[in-house]
Amino acid sequence: MNTNELAAHWMPFTPNKGFKAKPRMLTGAKGMYWTTDDRRQVLDMTAGLWCCNAGHGHPHIAEAIAQQARTLDYAPCFGFGHPLSFELSERLARLAPGNLNKVFYTNSGSESVDTAMKMALAYHQARGHGGKQLFIGRERGYHGVNFGGISVGGITNNHKAFGQWIPNDHLSHTQDLELNAFSRGLPLHGGVEKANELEKLIKRHDASRIAAVIIEPITGAGGVLPPPLGYLKRIREICDQHGILLIFDEVICGFGRTGDVFASQTFEVVPDIMTTAKGLTNGAAPMGAVLAGDHIYEAVVEGAGAGVEFFHGYTYSAHPLACAAAMATLDVYEQEGLYRRGAADGDISRYFEQGLHSLKGLPGVVDVRNYSLIAAVEFEPLSGQPGATGGLIQTAAWEQGMMLRSLGDAIAMSPPLIIEKEHVDQTIGILECSIKQHFG
Repeated sequence: MNTNELAAHWMPFTPNKGFKAKPRMLTGAKGMYWTTDDRRQVLDMTAGLWCCNAGHGHPHIAEAIAQQARTLDYAPCFGFGHPLSFELSERLARLAPGNLNKVFYTNSGSESVDTAMKMALAYHQARGHGGKQLFIGRERGYHGVNFGGISVGGITNNHKAFGQWIPNDHLSHTQDLELNAFSRGLPLHGGVEKANELEKLIKRHDASRIAAVIIEPITGAGGVLPPPLGYLKRIREICDQHGILLIFDEVICGFGRTGDVFASQTFEVVPDIMTTAKGLTNGAAPMGAVLAGDHIYEAVVEGAGAGVEFFHGYTYSAHPLACAAAMATLDVYEQEGLYRRGAADGDISRYFEQGLHSLKGLPGVVDVRNYSLIAAVEFEPLSGQPGATGGLIQTAAWEQGMMLRSLGDAIAMSPPLIIEKEHVDQTIGILECSIKQHFG
């Protein structure tokens, strides 16, 4: 494609001028590999954008979407319904931990986060605590790009041009290179101490003003930071002690990434509200879902009078094609054993971990961290150019036939759960070559 053909598209989270000067075009995908416009096969080590957990082009999912399009292409969701959305909701409720039995549909992770925040506010208002309007997020946390999400998110570039319009404060992030560098699995040090910072924030703001704490069980876009041992359980305890809701953002972690359907099950901590998207449809259709505890629904819905109880929703909530994609995706995860395939103690996860940690000692590598099939390698920053190294390593790897995700001075990997040992070997070979190429 020439420059004129690229001009109209304003691309998201992309240096548009740089891309259009040297475009990277994807024209097809199957299994673990992309096909590019110059007919190269490129290994996908990011599952698209953390979403294609069952790999690309699965025929069962494609056929389900096509069949649904022929049967019911769209159905309004305000005051009407279609059977598949109720069937999917029952299925998700059965898969979810604890009492997360109520499902509200969105179209993305960003919309799921804003929906969860509104649910938290509505819950407190219904119980006569309308002053609880402040949210606590976490430094380096990513919760989408809508105004709620960038308020509770902790990545400066995402909000510095737009402001943070929701009352908020932030816990510090959990990375500690002095104590936990090159951790395999959960970092061993500092979990409870980091979590106890929440007590200080509660003292600062008073629990009567705090609606919820929202965190990713594993920080994704902020650098892939697995929670230190004991961290999540201590956060849950503190929230319970002070009447504060806990929201888990499982947009990245959900649907097999940690070896269970949800990371909350892996880490044995049940939130009050949980956001999902991405892996719900294997990336084949835009869809998100917010799973709320029965107590949230009962306070907001059962406690209200006649009429609409929750003034919120989207034109495409529970879209029939997305519901069909989700149902088929859940079939694939279950029938192909993909939930457990990502378990931290599984053969492929251990092989992936071993390969990644073989990079320790290479020039420029300051950390390797992983949990199950999600990982990051962090590098020394370039002199005078902090945050640039990851992009340079990503470009070098792309030129050698592999897609990675750059996150400042780190690169992240979240491969499809269908990854095999030969894909791990290819990954480590390309990474080693790219690192040596960059650092000499």
